[in-house]
Amino acid sequence: MSMTNSSALIVPAQQPTATNAAPPVFKDAIKPLIAIPNIWLWIGCIVGILVLAVIAYFLWRHWRKKAAIINAPPPVPPHIHARRMLDHALSLISQPKPFSTAVSGAIRIYLEGRFQFHAPDRTTEEFLYELQGSKLLTPEQKDSLGRFLASCDLIKFAKYEPTETELRALHASAVRLVNETVPAAFPANPAQPPPPPAPPVIVSK
Repeated sequence: MSMTNSSALIVPAQQPTATNAAPPVFKDAIKPLIAIPNIWLWIGCIVGILVLAVIAYFLWRHWRKKAAIINAPPPVPPHIHARRMLDHALSLISQPKPFSTAVSGAIRIYLEGRFQFHAPDRTTEEFLYELQGSKLLTPEQKDSLGRFLASCDLIKFAKYEPTETELRALHASAVRLVNETVPAAFPANPAQPPPPPAPPVIVSK
């Protein structure tokens, strides 16, 4: 019996190829930093801004008021204002009641501005009572003023119909009182002629 020789093919194991590449290194990804806001810092900033805004607002108001005072025209003296009102009253001379209301109102406002009498809101009786205790007017001026106001009340409340001459006499009486009581620092009104004598008291018919 013959035996057949067989040779097995032996393939040597291949050696791994040497390479210069470094093995990969896996690193954890860098996470972004999350800024945690300080709430008290934000509150402080907001409060500071509000305080500065309030201060700026009040400084602005103070500046506006100061500028308004500086730029404001000087007040009209009481006697100038009264003369203007009395001049305007002449346009109503054809209407006795509105005219007497205008001239008496002009004198009441003038006396309040000139002597601090509380005239506009008082009745004639209350005003004349206060006037008697004052030394700011002479006895003649007090008497003339009392007759003037009594005549105006007679036209306004008693339905008396005066003539134009009587109305012009009332107007002249009012102008004379203003001219006689102008402060010494102001000159008299040179544009107006001397007023006529005081009018008689108007007596109702």
